[in-house]
Amino acid sequence: MISRFLAGLLLFGFAQNGAHNQIARDIYKELIEINTTDSAGSTTRAAEAIAARLKAAGFPEADIQVVGPHPRKGNLVARYRGTGRRGPLLLLAHLDVVEALREDWSLDPFTLAERDGYFYGRGTTDDKAMAAAWVSAFIRMRQDDYKPDRDLIIALTANEEGGDYNGVQWLLKNYRDLVDADFALNEGGESLIKDGKYLLNGIQPSEKVYQSFRLEVRNAGGHSSRPVKDNAIYHLAEGLTRLAKYRFPIHLNEVTAGYFQRMSLILTGQLAADMRLISKNPGDKAAVARLSALPYENALLRTTCVATRLEGGHADNALPQTARAIVNCRLLPGESPAEVRSTLIRVLEDSKISVTPIGDATASNPSPMRADVLAAIEQLTNQMWPGVPVVPVMSTGATDGLYLRNAGIPTYGISGFFEDVDDTRAHGRDERLGVKQFYEGIEFLYRLVKALSS
Repeated sequence: MISRFLAGLLLFGFAQNGAHNQIARDIYKELIEINTTDSAGSTTRAAEAIAARLKAAGFPEADIQVVGPHPRKGNLVARYRGTGRRGPLLLLAHLDVVEALREDWSLDPFTLAERDGYFYGRGTTDDKAMAAAWVSAFIRMRQDDYKPDRDLIIALTANEEGGDYNGVQWLLKNYRDLVDADFALNEGGESLIKDGKYLLNGIQPSEKVYQSFRLEVRNAGGHSSRPVKDNAIYHLAEGLTRLAKYRFPIHLNEVTAGYFQRMSLILTGQLAADMRLISKNPGDKAAVARLSALPYENALLRTTCVATRLEGGHADNALPQTARAIVNCRLLPGESPAEVRSTLIRVLEDSKISVTPIGDATASNPSPMRADVLAAIEQLTNQMWPGVPVVPVMSTGATDGLYLRNAGIPTYGISGFFEDVDDTRAHGRDERLGVKQFYEGIEFLYRLVKALSS
């Protein structure tokens, strides 16, 4: 009898996908080598390049749109026509990338380089691999004359990483008909490797909410040769010290409780025991204390607020008239920004420190866990990586999925591009993705789209 592992390898059939893998790599390379940073790049150039590829593959021009509010902030929307028996499936990825300076890298961030089993370049993991996956899937399905039972929509968008022209927001406001869907797949799921072993394939139906606050102290200042106790910098520093020692209460939701329960079956020792305890009894103080010492687990347990920027004073020989700090908070879904502000005021314990929200938080209620989506991910994960569990995850950061969820489009983060949990480089120096893992992710996402549209 053939083993499950060998069966998975046969089902995988990488050797038979050489032409499709080459198409995906060519798309990947083209996207990486178009600078799409907010400061100097252009998502429009990338969107137009993909539009040209889709037209060359035989997609009608009427089903391919490059639209946007700014000449450099174009978004691509393309539709693969199905039978219409079911509602559309939206496939989302963002084209923009975080800033990258050549002098900070060991190689050119805007040239796709292949070294020692890795692809290097800005956007290799965040998020141009997923963009390449969706586009290559469209081309492959077109070549195979595949007829889905629902329309498939690709949206490759601008300014997910920051800037004034977020593509998903803009499309929902101005071209809702182009992107309206029954549900969506997006980045945000985590596919993780630990010590060389494939650990888990995460599905993300939920994410935390981003909200920053400005802390500020003002006073009259004076000459530094005659210091007084009423010093703006001291007031702020003492308040921040109190904040550093504070932890918000823990609160588990359906996703995080599921995460801790499933992870307790994967891990061993005290960590597994603590996760098992916390999933059943969130009030276990000893387990909470141990998990709270771990940055990722702590972020899953509670709302977090951390000082990220600091400034104060105006001259070396003058008492400071102002001192300011930015505190960035990541709220659990359902928690109120106003209540978090009230908590900050209470914890700072100083009426001279004003606390002002920076912008308005965009709520992101969790998407319901669709049985068909979860079943397809679990089945394909088992085929391609036998024994690797599928685990629900809540992003501690934020994605464009929040705008879709607020628009009534359930959104699920999924990857298939496995990365080393101890060496993730998105947003950082020498961003990279394993070559093997790239082709695995391309195949996984292609199969997933077909499984959800057949």
